[in-house]
Parts: sequence; C-alpha cells; structure tokens
Amino acid sequence: MSVKDYPRVADWLTTEGDHLLIHTGKVDIGQRISTALVRIVQEELSLPATQLDIAPVQTGHAPDEGITSGSNSIEQSGRAVALAAATLRSGVLELAASQHGGTRADWTLEDGFVLRPGTNIRISLIDLADELPTDLPIDPDLSRHSPQRPLPPDMRGITDMVQGKFTFLHDLDLPGMWHARRVSPPHARATLRDIDQSAIDKIETKGLHILRDGSFVAVAGPREWDVVKAATALGLACTWDLNAGLPEADVLAQLTADTAQRFPVVNGTPQDTPVPEPLPAPDLSARFERPYQMHGALAPSAALAEWTGERLVLRSHSQGIYPLRTAIADSLGLDPDQVEITHVPGSGCYGHNGADDAAFEAALIAMALPGTPILLKWTREDEHAWEPFAPAMAVQVDAKMSDGRITAFSAEAFSDTHRGRPRPGPNRAGPAKLLANRFRADPMTPYISPANMGTHAGMHRNLDPIYDFPETRLVKNLVRGLPHRTSAMRCLGAVANIFAIECVMDDLARQADKDPIALRQTHLNDPRASAVLAELERRVQARPALSEGVGRGLAYAQYKNIMTRVGIAVEVSVTDTAEVTLEHATIVADAGRVIDPDGLTAQLEGGFMQAASWALCEQVTWDRDGITSRDWDSYTVIRFDNVPQIDVVLLDNPERPSVGAGEASPGPTVAAIANAIHDCTGLRLHRMPFTADALTQAALAL
Repeated sequence: MSVKDYPRVADWLTTEGDHLLIHTGKVDIGQRISTALVRIVQEELSLPATQLDIAPVQTGHAPDEGITSGSNSIEQSGRAVALAAATLRSGVLELAASQHGGTRADWTLEDGFVLRPGTNIRISLIDLADELPTDLPIDPDLSRHSPQRPLPPDMRGITDMVQGKFTFLHDLDLPGMWHARRVSPPHARATLRDIDQSAIDKIETKGLHILRDGSFVAVAGPREWDVVKAATALGLACTWDLNAGLPEADVLAQLTADTAQRFPVVNGTPQDTPVPEPLPAPDLSARFERPYQMHGALAPSAALAEWTGERLVLRSHSQGIYPLRTAIADSLGLDPDQVEITHVPGSGCYGHNGADDAAFEAALIAMALPGTPILLKWTREDEHAWEPFAPAMAVQVDAKMSDGRITAFSAEAFSDTHRGRPRPGPNRAGPAKLLANRFRADPMTPYISPANMGTHAGMHRNLDPIYDFPETRLVKNLVRGLPHRTSAMRCLGAVANIFAIECVMDDLARQADKDPIALRQTHLNDPRASAVLAELERRVQARPALSEGVGRGLAYAQYKNIMTRVGIAVEVSVTDTAEVTLEHATIVADAGRVIDPDGLTAQLEGGFMQAASWALCEQVTWDRDGITSRDWDSYTVIRFDNVPQIDVVLLDNPERPSVGAGEASPGPTVAAIANAIHDCTGLRLHRMPFTADALTQAALAL
C-alpha cells in the first residue's frame, strides 16, 4: 500500500549534506520503528548509522501512511524503505560502473562508500545518490540484500532517555508560550449550567484567559502553576447538570445475542448473512470476559498548538496525524492545508488514548489566542476518566471432541466498537469522534461506528482459531448503547479471543487426557507454528522441576493469523492471600526475518508485561456520578515486585518476510497466566482481572 501511494525512491530516501534522510509516515512510540528503518537501510546500503537520520513525521512532508497501528509498521513502512534502499543500491552501483568502468558486479558498498575491489577507487555513496534522478521509481521486484556481518545495536534516542535529556512533547518550551488546562465535567453526560462570575473575575484579574465554548471550559496563562490553580478553582465554581448520570448496570451481562447486531465470520472476515445455528450438545462450553480497561499512559496526554491567523501549527503524540489533521480542520472550518501536525513523542503513549482529543482542545484555545503557542496538558484524572477505553468484551466458546481430536469449534465475540479514532467518514465522522465537540456550544452527537467488516479487525481479531478444525462456527456480536466511549487499545479483540481459545484448548486437553502442547500440535498444519511449539516444549523441559505450589500454563497464537507466531509458557504461584505471583516466563517467537533483535525482544517482553497487568490487575470502575478509577491507586497496574524473569527465544527466518510483532505476545500471555493459575490451584477463571478477590470467589464457588 505504501509503495503504491508513494512510488519514488525520493518519497522515502533523500540526501541532506553527508547524511541520508529516511522518510516515514509511521511514528515511533517506543516500538523502535526508527531503529528498525535505520537498520533496514544499513543492511541494503552499508551506511554507518551516524550517516542516517529519520525525518520529522509531519503532515504535508511525510508519506501519509494513515495510523501507526495493527503492528503494520514493518510490513508497510519497512517494506517501502527496504525497496527504496534496494533501488538506490542498484542505482549507485550502475552509476559507479558507468562512470568508472566495469560492471555492477565489480562494485560493492562498504561503510558509506562505493568500492571496486583491487583498485583505489572509493566514491561516497551519498555523492552518487545525489546524482540519481529525483523521480527514480522504486523497483518492487528487487530482492533484499543480506549483510555479511551483523549490525551493531543502535536504538535511536535511548541514550538521551536514559540520561533524562530526551525532549518529550510535555517538555516543550517555546518563546511566548502559554500553558493551558481543561476543566472537566463530572462525567460524559453532564452539561455546564453556570460558572460563578466572581471566580471568573478573580482569575481574569491575574492575567489569565478563560475559554468557554458551551460545556467546554479551559484556562490559559503564561505560568503553568497559576493555570493549574486557576483550573482547580474554576472547576469548583462550575455548576453542572448531571442529567441521569452514568448507568451502573453490569455491562458484561448486557453482552448477549439479544442485544447485538450479529455477523458470521468466515476466514477472519464478517459476512452479512444469517448466523448459523449453535453447536448441538457441545462437550465443552465456556464464556470468558474482559472488563473495560484503559491505556494508562505514563504521562497524561498533551499537545502544543499555535494559530498564526492563517495556519494552525500543532505538535501532537497522535498515532494518526493525517486523519487527525482532517478531523481538526473540519471541526474548525479550515482547509486541511491550513493545519500542520508534527509528531512529537509523549512518554509512554500508544494506542488511541487522549492524544487526539488533547490536540483538538489545544487548537480550540490557540484559535482564541492568535500568535500564542499553547501547551495543553491533561491531568492524570483527565486521562483516566476521559480517554477512550478498551471495550468490555465477552467470548462464548463451545467445542466437540471425538477420539482425542476437536471435531467442531464455535466462538462468539461480544463487544462495543473498537473504532473510535477520528478518521474521516460520512456524517462528519472525524469531528464527531473528538471529545470536545460533544461539549461545545453547537455539540455533535457521538458518532456511531458501523460494524467493522475488515479481516481480523476489531472485536473479531483472532476469533478465527489458528488451528485446523473440521468445523468452525464464528460470530461477531456488535453491542451498542453501552456507557463508555471506546476505541482501539493494543491488540483490539485479539486479547479476549486468544484468552478464550487457548484456555479452552487446555481444558480440552485435560478432558482428552492429552499433553496440552501435543493437542495443539495435532491441530496445526503450519510447520513454523509447530517449530515454535516444539522449541517452547524443549525450553520448558530444560527448566528446573516445578516447586511445590507452582503451576505452569502455556498458550500459542499468531497475531491476525498472518503475523508473528508466539508460544508462551508461564510459571506462577499463589500466596495464602490469593495473590498471583509471576515466577518465570518463556517466550518463543517467529517474526520472519529479524531486523532488530533487541527491539523485537523488547516488544515481546513489553507485550507480556502489559498483558500480565491486564490479566492480574486492571479494571475501569464507575458509579452514576462518574469514573471512579482516576489514579494509580483506584486503577491498579502491575508493580515491579511482580515482574518475572523472562526468557525470549527468537527463531530467525532470514528468507521469510519480516512481520509485525508489537501486538503478538499479549493475547497468549493472558491465556498462559490463566492456564498456569488453573494448573496451580485447579481454579478456572473466566473473567479478567484475576485478582485475589476473583480467586477467592472462584474457590468459594467450588
């Protein structure tokens, strides 16, 4: 897709002095895409890392690659950059041969130079690249070059981050810049009735600016602490109409076929056809549930905006700067060319958290204060209460067995939409998904997304088992009218679906009195999947014998059934107070050709730890008056004292394409932990998180 839209080498690679500049539309949010792209170019061109830079990801300049999501960065941007580099390689070799004699085969690249062995001819690769036509088209048929020696590690920006010198978005400080804070309503259904005028007067006499647009209220001023205090005071001076408040019913109980729009899923793709009948008399039937959960970014969302009178210039940690530009321009009655967004990293930011909303809110304030850069920061309470949550989800699984083999398998996924990003669409879909547009004087009704009918998209991602079953019945159930705004969080529906499928695989293995890896191997026809499980089994067998009170669970999955294959084994113990302790984890992964081993390992480990936190700790809570999980005490995340030793094994397949890995490990992690708890305690937990209370209740129910 990326090469088709941007078919020239110069769309991806340009020279700047004695450097080669790499252009990408994918943003680096800690997944190390910058490092991977540098390594891809190094492999092709043998350039030192010191001669390679990543261009700013900025609308109007970077390729429009949509949203950095779905573990697609390597497959899209990485492939485009690799082909551009291979074409440039071919071009400079041809140029050297034409200028200095010989054939292409007589020339080679080494450490930034084009050389002809046996001669003293040594030409700068950058100089030759400068001579290539600016409209040189990418040759999509060129094969990848394999370097003769491994590349040294080079993680972009890591030194500054470790030393505390890295400039995150929140750290920006421009001349004449003002700070801003929003004043949040109690909950999403509240509207502003009035503000005490005396409080307004007191704030304005201090030289601060108050913006009120319907129920959207914010304060801006030159000194941040003054703005923080003023926003707190202004919030206390507001009178809100709470309307009916938030519904307090059990959302998971509302996820049923009776409340859903239903679609059968075939080969990972929903069909607009009648839903097939349920499996008759299944041998196993179980329902698995996931509550609302949040991104929990390390730093709350922020944005910097300036309205010049003609152009709106934004800095944002959004993962989709082009769709966001369109949505903001539409919201403000501007032409998209009047809006420029540059990606600047935010600490611990990924997924559709509050970044897009903060950017739009900063823009609203900047439009009211022309010529003044505005740095808006959400508070921790803002982030926890107002970011789009991962939807609550349920998965019903039924299966039949005969002679130790699974003969029929049914899975139904139930969820609200995972599509809350402000993408353009009919009925002004982009603006309708920006939070502040719900509260402005001319409010927009929250957008109702149509069912996502893409392959392995939304709630039905990884609903289709990777295993070879004779009969499958898969159903997507879209349930609307639930209480919270939801959108994309890492893996989308894959986490709940793999949790359900892999727990059932373990339970079926026990029913059939078979080893859980052997049962999985029996139903796999992919040699690479079998190799992952065989290596996982070898690593597990090499581990010391389990201590008394320690259980082991495992799980396998291939993200979207086409990306990285991952097998995970987890060892856990359970304390006398029913707390789960993670003792050890083994991860075996096949991501095709490995570009950045350290980065791939970090992604797999990071995915494990985030999923472990989801599995053991995380849950959004609320009452009729609003979200109650507004800090790290009320929204618990995993702590350092429960981080296990993690051994990661990478099965490199250099002749295979590199595939996405950023979301490959969370699904099997949750399932492996659930299976380990079952092995340790005999308790099968069907609802996340697996807290001490959940284990206690399960034990009492026996």
